[in-house]
Amino acid sequence: MQITRKPAWLQKKVRPGAHGEMERLVGDLRLNTVCREACCPNITECFSKKQATFLIMGAACTRLCSFCSVTKEQPLPLDPGEPERVAEAVTRLELRHLVITSPTRDDLPDGGAAHFSATVAAIRKRSPATTVELLIPDLGGSREALSRVVAARPDILGHNVETVPRLYAIRQGADYRRSVAVLALVRELAPELKCKSGIMVGLGETEEELLQVFAQLREAGCSYLSVGQYLAPSRNHEPVREFITPEMFDRYRNQALALGFAHVESGPYVRSSYLAEQYLAD
Repeated sequence: MQITRKPAWLQKKVRPGAHGEMERLVGDLRLNTVCREACCPNITECFSKKQATFLIMGAACTRLCSFCSVTKEQPLPLDPGEPERVAEAVTRLELRHLVITSPTRDDLPDGGAAHFSATVAAIRKRSPATTVELLIPDLGGSREALSRVVAARPDILGHNVETVPRLYAIRQGADYRRSVAVLALVRELAPELKCKSGIMVGLGETEEELLQVFAQLREAGCSYLSVGQYLAPSRNHEPVREFITPEMFDRYRNQALALGFAHVESGPYVRSSYLAEQYLAD
């Protein structure tokens, strides 16, 4: 059954009129943000603080996930000037922490690993004090591609499992075991690198299934975890099956911390990059 009426704790307002300064900067530098492309409900809050999660390698994804609003059109060739423009945005915004992500680019031999690496290098050169978090796709499970990303030495490397294994039909082209294996490979390649993952709830998963995922993420070496409510971008996307209460999000946080996660953000509006700087505070 599809649920459309939001409860009282999910009434955050998006105010496009408050986005002007950030929209102008992003437009001037010809950059994309996942805030806008993924219809994030936190966009007004983050843009008003001059914070954004940059979406590199275009705004078109080669996967067909039914929960995501990122376009499924034919991806464009990579823009070699994009890493430097992201670095310019970092300096203009004086960012202390930055999250960079991308659509899945199965059309690229390395899944975009070299472009991630070049972007980190450009930021390190222009703003060495900025901490950099990468939220990467699975890169086809390629050890070589992941090694290149790890060699760029981001401060946090994230890859989201998104949902429990039973519901992976909503992630066409993805594989739960491959995603967990990517996280485990990060630990093997760079044990000191902080690893992060995220999961959406409200898609029909059970508490037992979630706890199994939490445990498997810890076993793979994840230190950080985000748990947030799935909100359908439109009626054409995967429907919401349940609105999880704030009390249940607190329960999930405590259960995850008990498993040994160093930091957990769990709440109705939590997303992978929401309050991202706080993870490094612990």
